[in-house]
Amino acid sequence: MIAVTSPGFVLFAALLAGLWYVCPPPRRWQLMLGANLVFYAVLCWQALPVLLACTFLVWWCGRRTAAKGTFYAGLAAALFPLLLLKYLPAAFGWQGKLANALGIGMVHQHFKLVECFTVLDNIILGVEDTKHGFLQKDEARKKVMALSEKYGLKVDPDALVSDISVGMQQRVEILKMLYRDNEILIFDEPTAVLTPQEIDELMEIMRGFKAEGKSILFITHKLNEIMAVSDRCSVLRKGKYIGTVDIKDTTKEELSKMMVGRDVQFAVEKKPSEPGKPILEVENLVVPSKVHKNNAVRGVSFNVRAGEIVCIAGIDGNGQSELIYGITGLEKPTGGTIRLEGRDITNAPIRERSKAGMSHIPEDRHKHGLVLDYTLADNMVLQRYWQPEFQNHGFIKKGAVLDYAERLIKQYDVRSGQGPATIARSMSGGNQQKAIIAREVDKDPQLLVAVQPTRGLDVGAIEYIHRQIVAERDKGRAVLLVSLELDEVMNLSDRILVIYEGEIVGEFDPRKTTVEELGLYMAGAKKQGEAKA
Repeated sequence: MIAVTSPGFVLFAALLAGLWYVCPPPRRWQLMLGANLVFYAVLCWQALPVLLACTFLVWWCGRRTAAKGTFYAGLAAALFPLLLLKYLPAAFGWQGKLANALGIGMVHQHFKLVECFTVLDNIILGVEDTKHGFLQKDEARKKVMALSEKYGLKVDPDALVSDISVGMQQRVEILKMLYRDNEILIFDEPTAVLTPQEIDELMEIMRGFKAEGKSILFITHKLNEIMAVSDRCSVLRKGKYIGTVDIKDTTKEELSKMMVGRDVQFAVEKKPSEPGKPILEVENLVVPSKVHKNNAVRGVSFNVRAGEIVCIAGIDGNGQSELIYGITGLEKPTGGTIRLEGRDITNAPIRERSKAGMSHIPEDRHKHGLVLDYTLADNMVLQRYWQPEFQNHGFIKKGAVLDYAERLIKQYDVRSGQGPATIARSMSGGNQQKAIIAREVDKDPQLLVAVQPTRGLDVGAIEYIHRQIVAERDKGRAVLLVSLELDEVMNLSDRILVIYEGEIVGEFDPRKTTVEELGLYMAGAKKQGEAKA
């Protein structure tokens, strides 16, 4: 890698900055090219592969010839293909067509399907065969069904996407790639919304693609899946390429050390819980849905006691979000009662719930967790600024706020370019999440409601957050956890409640159940007769 002091690098950086100023590229290109070069005050000299290719070419030419003309030629050679591949396709909307022409397909973490279209319509969308302006679906249907049979991706081509399961929607996304004859298949966090059984099926499908000679890029943070299906693994840490290893020659522990830079403890160390009195009591709670006319939460009852972690497990979209909205005050329930330490808070404002001892790590950190245009320091005191510690007769004590924010930043390793003065919007998602967790845990709540608290965090940060949650439990706090990660559910919880289509369908002791059994309840295949929490 080129040295920072190299004259060639300095000249290249100056020319690139000048080009950027005179003719700024589109926003997407700026983010890809510049994200790791200058991220506010954080300087990362080893940028992403595209930029690395540019700097290496320029450095090599400069070092070998020591000629300015060669340097300019190298700069032009490096930037011209980037402009062709990124700037022109973006200008004319060719990105998808160019990717298809190159045989590249992608299954996004959040599926790109039209819910009111049929499965067949979604698969052929954008590459439809027409005759005299009329769609010709017969041949497309035959090809889709042949692909479905060949790869074991059973689908109903006439079903509406809105009526099929998440796992079935993923099959549709995979068939979209196969229908376009893609040979390079990219899967971005493909197992985030799948049951254990669906994950196993996906792994088998990917092995089949490999045997057929297709190339697969599998983007994930789940080490078990990496070890199960990958041949090689490349690791990035803090935007820097760390290395590539053969899976057969490595272990989860070695991979995690590459990802974090130190050894990681995978097992959550916690002593048996000693539950006390009920802190949160939910009875016959009903919360309406904003998506359809039915209720998203239908007569749910459970409690969370002091000194225990209760986890709500389920496939995304089965009422978990609306349940938490009702408990935390983000949505108004239409039925049932919610009590916090015996006090009825069913209709209480959010601030009153906070004052009563409830902390909330929200599912959507941008919408409900942060004011993105506020500084990190201001976000740290969003729910405490009225306390005497931070204000005097209505005036904020800036010094106290900064001292408090600096303490949390250091304690929770929240990385930001300008410390407490950093604008929250400029921070990475993982560091935004750590800032929210720091704020909510430090309030010393009686009830901690944590919804996917480790989303977007590396294995080292996950380890730290798990220890914090267990520490809160051991202090006698009640913890209500919602997680889509079954490993997290099994390792962290003292009781597990499975939710399916807005109802609690089972209650489990994690020491006496298996991931496979939970998966059956999460998919609606099984239901306890009289499941009570």
